[in-house]
Amino acid sequence: MSRQDVSSLKEKLEDLLGPGRVLDDPEFLAGFAPEDDGGGGRPLLAARPSNAGQVRRLVLLANESDFKLIFSSSGPPRLRGDTAPSRDAVIVDMSTMDGVQRVDRRNKVALIEPGVTFARLQSEARKAGLQVLTPLLPRSTKSVLASCLEREPITVPRFHWDMTDPLLCTELVFGSGDLFRTGSAAGPGSLQQQWDRGLAQKNPMGPAQTDFMRIVQGSQGTLAAVTWATVKLELRPSIHRLHFLPSKEVEPLVDFSYRALKPKLADEFFILGARALACMVKTDPNEIGELAGSLAPYTLVYGVSGFEYLPEKRVAYQEQDLAAHARASGLEPVDELPGVTAREVEKAISAPIPDPYYKLRPKGAFQEIFFLTTLDRVGDFIALMESTAREHGYPADELGVYVQPIQHGRACHLQFDIYHDPANTEKARALFTSASRALTDAGAFFSRPYGEWSDLAYARCPDTVEALRRLKEMLDPRGVLNPDKLCFKGVE
Repeated sequence: MSRQDVSSLKEKLEDLLGPGRVLDDPEFLAGFAPEDDGGGGRPLLAARPSNAGQVRRLVLLANESDFKLIFSSSGPPRLRGDTAPSRDAVIVDMSTMDGVQRVDRRNKVALIEPGVTFARLQSEARKAGLQVLTPLLPRSTKSVLASCLEREPITVPRFHWDMTDPLLCTELVFGSGDLFRTGSAAGPGSLQQQWDRGLAQKNPMGPAQTDFMRIVQGSQGTLAAVTWATVKLELRPSIHRLHFLPSKEVEPLVDFSYRALKPKLADEFFILGARALACMVKTDPNEIGELAGSLAPYTLVYGVSGFEYLPEKRVAYQEQDLAAHARASGLEPVDELPGVTAREVEKAISAPIPDPYYKLRPKGAFQEIFFLTTLDRVGDFIALMESTAREHGYPADELGVYVQPIQHGRACHLQFDIYHDPANTEKARALFTSASRALTDAGAFFSRPYGEWSDLAYARCPDTVEALRRLKEMLDPRGVLNPDKLCFKGVE
């Protein structure tokens, strides 16, 4: 698009949104640009709507004037490329739509706008005696809604009943410009009228037998923009304790996980490799290396909580049962690790991680690989990743490993972090690509296919590609939303 055309587009957007809500600052726009600028697009402008009506008018204008939109609600750093333009596009920065519209203690639910961060929602939830279900160490600029839409796993698997949790009802603007509400929010009546009748927009399925939220979730903004959503909250505990299970091998921790998660014991529950755990609690690269060398190769972290009624007894029976399951798996719970206290880990996971982002701490840059599998396959995937790393000259003991059980342990999120110097991106990228292919061939399920993972994931399922392209034609017929992502490359 020519400079004159961009200037004309800016005037149109300012007429729609008002003064000061359209940005053309090169430094700000560069934060959305692709990592590799050869062949990619660039942000033309950034638009900041203030309400759902403006979002809808933006989408309608994009359809009329034939330009592309990419919606973003989190702040930098942007790590996965889902908001990087593949063609010239206008960034729709939703971060200023940051209202917490309602926190309902009785129904344990909050209605939030896209720009609400975890710190903001935690502050509001705490006032009502509630807590937010969070992924592991979200960055300070991370949008709660974006995290839910991308299905980032939460650290408390006993509250993870469905893959969509903790996301509930949503208000959508499809690429066609149509406004739509999902689940029980669909009506009848306005939100206020529903609240007056005691409703809380907590049932995500609907209207009727449709489930559009499940279609839009994970679509990386290619089908619809979300202007608000309701999310599940849980009671804030009156007593909370963390315990550790260190192990030389991951298999005993997997065995314990099956034993403990089936009866839904414990709250927080995850496994970390030594390097990943060290990154959580230390910021200096030298201290991270020293601590990782003193820890067991793998540590399972679990929390127990007591609430309003008989909290001490609840904690006591859980600790007793969990210790018995641990010993049956050949493990022994401890309250401290060499150089790490439970208090340090609890502090780290109870709030968004301060800068620098913990994965940047060891060497200044990283590549991450994550996918879904089952717990019984974790050991095989770790061995494969370590073997591939060694083939590329990368020390296997320097990989970050994170295992997050989901849906009460039915499956798990398995993540590997390749920490590297920013000057060695090419070598790390080669390992990333090679490992991604090897893991795919071994059965890794890339349910959130960013970038080149989309080719790996969709190549195995052509019928899914056909169905999704038909959906794209229905919901975004002119292809104005986040072009070329997922399996929509070349779709107009």
